[in-house]
Amino acid sequence: MYIYEKLSYNDLFRGLEIAEIQQLLEEISYHRKTYKKNDIIAHEGDSITGQHILLQGSVRGEMVSYSGKTIKIEDVEGNHLLAPAFLFGHDNYYPVDIVVNRESECIFFIKSSFVRILQMNETVLKNYLDMVSGRAQFLANKIKFLSFQTIKGKIAHYLLNRAKIKKSNKIDLPYSHAKLADLFGVTRPALTRELRELDQEKIICARGKRICILDKKRLMYFVQ
Repeated sequence: MYIYEKLSYNDLFRGLEIAEIQQLLEEISYHRKTYKKNDIIAHEGDSITGQHILLQGSVRGEMVSYSGKTIKIEDVEGNHLLAPAFLFGHDNYYPVDIVVNRESECIFFIKSSFVRILQMNETVLKNYLDMVSGRAQFLANKIKFLSFQTIKGKIAHYLLNRAKIKKSNKIDLPYSHAKLADLFGVTRPALTRELRELDQEKIICARGKRICILDKKRLMYFVQ
């Protein structure tokens, strides 16, 4: 029952009752495993043969450059799928090493079992497609932000784009500063410092997740 309760908080099973999740998994084989800090769940380049779901704990995606430098891509906390966007396709290999930050617990479905879950429940299938699409959008935005040289340029582009979509200079950020920093490819303290400077210069008014663009012309200067 513990696994079914944990999965009820996972976006993949959003909208399902615990009893429905239990019924699905009772027809599917899967493996449950715990990992210690610094264990490697998968290596970059390994073939993805199934779907890992992190039940609890924390892992990170990282890669090693040709010079030998280790670069952290992102942290994954709590109850999430690992690399869901790479399970299907011709080149379905792990794009990064998946390393455990602290003691974690995962369950693993081989690909055929995971496909069976998607076929058995339309809600789960839709949730999965939403997750993959959201991930693709996240990565596309990250590539866009990395093209800007400065942190202020990244912030300005993001805020101006959100303002255009919302048709308002008042913006409620959908992410925490930590998540935005990950999206922009910068550290959280650096992002917070640049937001504070824009606030002090009265280009924006930043109050937590609530941002108001005060001087759009000056903000646009950073993306030119």
